[in-house]
Amino acid sequence: MPTVLLARHGETTWNREGRLQGWAPTPLTDRGHDQAKSLAAAVDDAYDLDRVYASDLRRARETAAYVAERGHDVTAERSWRERDIGRYQGLYKEEFYETQPEYSLERTGRDAFDARPESGESLRDVRERVRSDWADLRASLGDDETALVVAHGGPLQLLVGDVAGRDPVSSVLEGTQENCALNRLEVEDGESRVVAENETAFLWLSPTGYSRENASSTASPSLVASSSGLTLPVR
Repeated sequence: MPTVLLARHGETTWNREGRLQGWAPTPLTDRGHDQAKSLAAAVDDAYDLDRVYASDLRRARETAAYVAERGHDVTAERSWRERDIGRYQGLYKEEFYETQPEYSLERTGRDAFDARPESGESLRDVRERVRSDWADLRASLGDDETALVVAHGGPLQLLVGDVAGRDPVSSVLEGTQENCALNRLEVEDGESRVVAENETAFLWLSPTGYSRENASSTASPSLVASSSGLTLPVR
């Protein structure tokens, strides 16, 4: 059956500082590069990729470059970008939500989902954008194809939550997406389902490769278990 892997980019300088990135060309930190190497190794060990896509923003392209080094062409697409936060780009998140509570889902719920910053996007705009790209990708996949998409926390929270049947607010507030976390979605008889969400066990292992043998010998059970209770399949 068609399989789509969704991964968030590695840690950036602004992730570390707690700032709103939006469409800024922020680079990966050293830790982010290590995370991206581990992601590439885990995916290469566990899957036969047929296609690789990435947001065209710098942090996603830098992350996907490590997958490209393993013999895969990467197609950069604007539609997988993070939310355009408009004139608030670069602000510290804590400051932003304190001074602009109309954008806080925790404070105003669904009203914040529809709030659109000047020259930016609402969360609803982002969800419709990635929903459209997801529908196109899903329809284009062959029966046994596997695709990887390297994107961003916001779009992945909204898309994974949508496929899992969560409401938009819960999708963001409850849908954690760590840096370089991996999600697995499968399509069968026209229906999509989330098989694994926010997988991160491989990030604590050597970037040279991932396997259940390595996991059992080098990581504690708490690290091997993902937030979904599943582990990566290994061929």
